[in-house]
Amino acid sequence: MTHPDDLLPIGLEDALPQRATTITRAMRDILRAMDSHGYDRVRPPLIEFEQSLAGRMEGVATRRMVRFTDPESLRTLALRADMTVQVGRIAATGLADAPRPLRLCYAGDVALLKADQLDPARQRLQLGAELIGRDNVAAAIEAVTVALDALEAAGVTGLSVDFTLPDLVDTLAEKALPLADDKREAVRRELDMKDAGALKAAGGEAYLPLLYATGPFEDAIEKLAALDAGGALATRISGLREVAGALGDRARLTLDPSERHGFEYQSWFGFTLHAKGARAALGRGGTYAIKGSDEAATGFSLYMEPLLEVLGTDSGTSSRTVFLPLGHDRALASRLRADGWRTVAANAERDRAEAFGCTHVLEGGEPKPL
Repeated sequence: MTHPDDLLPIGLEDALPQRATTITRAMRDILRAMDSHGYDRVRPPLIEFEQSLAGRMEGVATRRMVRFTDPESLRTLALRADMTVQVGRIAATGLADAPRPLRLCYAGDVALLKADQLDPARQRLQLGAELIGRDNVAAAIEAVTVALDALEAAGVTGLSVDFTLPDLVDTLAEKALPLADDKREAVRRELDMKDAGALKAAGGEAYLPLLYATGPFEDAIEKLAALDAGGALATRISGLREVAGALGDRARLTLDPSERHGFEYQSWFGFTLHAKGARAALGRGGTYAIKGSDEAATGFSLYMEPLLEVLGTDSGTSSRTVFLPLGHDRALASRLRADGWRTVAANAERDRAEAFGCTHVLEGGEPKPL
């Protein structure tokens, strides 16, 4: 019977063997794909000073972080809630003199003080890649390409990419569709919520047509271009067309130019990754600036939980698992492992191969199928 002390906090869970096997394999395949594109892995610490985590990107909310006091410095520490900000710190400090563009990738757990309604998990495995020093169209193409390659390497199919323009309101509000500074946040929020009535009430009536410039990329980009009479979005629209053209038909492409959820610090370009069978987005990316150094960057983050919905879970055993009886030849067992076998050794007479999910048993100096 489960004791109350054995229960985990809400939003946290154990990854048991089958799930852990899938996570490990997918993480290995994704990191290998990133490495093949020239991205070097970094491993920032799990805990940093709160101000360091909050000070490298716009829109990073410390209220969502797990915080506590450092007994050594008496300063406030926090568990990281996003590894992208840590990569930004590394690029601006330890690798400040490295040649640009700097390509870095990462994988590690992040933690949240409280989950949101769309995702109950408070601990998440985040994987990603950052191209530091560039935020042009070529960087955008590379980021989306590497993200798709990484997901496909993990076995994900049925991929789609949804493009957005995170700075859409600010760009239009400057001249094309003038909007006072104190109204911009409300207009951004209602555009994101797709609430026409609330958008009009917030003073964004001129922005209503943007609600309908969404959907399959080719149709949506034409609608957006037709709305851009003043040409304020011309370079962004051209950039999106170039990114879409580079991707071709390898993924389904859509456009939602006013989407803001998950794009707290991105600038002119953003994208969300989806896959058939996953209820939530597999990841997001885009262009941004690293605060402090003011360096441009482009990158993306993937999250393991929605990936698992698509990948399922492994059986927990290899297709070639050999049971080693008591008194087996240890040198032979070592050679079998070197040849790719998975071995399970008996340590009592009552142990049986079937109980451990083995496919073979070592007999007469060789594995025999069960």
